[in-house]
Amino acid sequence: MPLKRIILEMGTGNDLYGEDYTKACKRAIQDALHHSSLTLFRSLGLDRDAMVVDVTVGVQKPEEVDVEALASEVPFGTINVKAVMGGLNVMDEEAGTTSVIASAAVAAKVDLPDGKFVL
Repeated sequence: MPLKRIILEMGTGNDLYGEDYTKACKRAIQDALHHSSLTLFRSLGLDRDAMVVDVTVGVQKPEEVDVEALASEVPFGTINVKAVMGGLNVMDEEAGTTSVIASAAVAAKVDLPDGKFVL
């Protein structure tokens, strides 16, 4: 049966001084996760590890993101992480530093058999 998206959460994160894109993405994912509570797994007797979680993070240098490290930020399910162009770099010309701002979208999908649940 096709997976159905049951939640989409967004978050933002930053690394103000280290120019670490992975750190900014981790914080964005944590921000998104802290906005959600998936009580339906317990309420409906679903296995939370059976969900598929698609994580998309956006930063100015997606090639510098360690997507494997980001997958460990999500506690349940099969995790897929993709880094894309997005986010924002804020330059401080005077200090010679760049602050990194990342955005994250976390989508959880589950297999809901037709007719078993009325949502």
